[in-house]
Amino acid sequence: MAKKETGKSFLLRLDATTMEKVEAWAAQEFRSVNGQIQWIIADSLRRHNRNTHPKPSADHNESE
Repeated sequence: MAKKETGKSFLLRLDATTMEKVEAWAAQEFRSVNGQIQWIIADSLRRHNRNTHPKPSADHNESE
């Protein structure tokens, strides 16, 4: 049975200092570096009202 893909992979280049800070932050939060980066992005999206899955508004009608 084919496994459903839940994410998209991509290469991210960080300077050494930034990577060290992300690694330290991840360790403090008991997360993997990947998990920490995902959390940082999700948190930023929430803070800026840019959720990846916005709730439909009450006045939005898909049949139009």
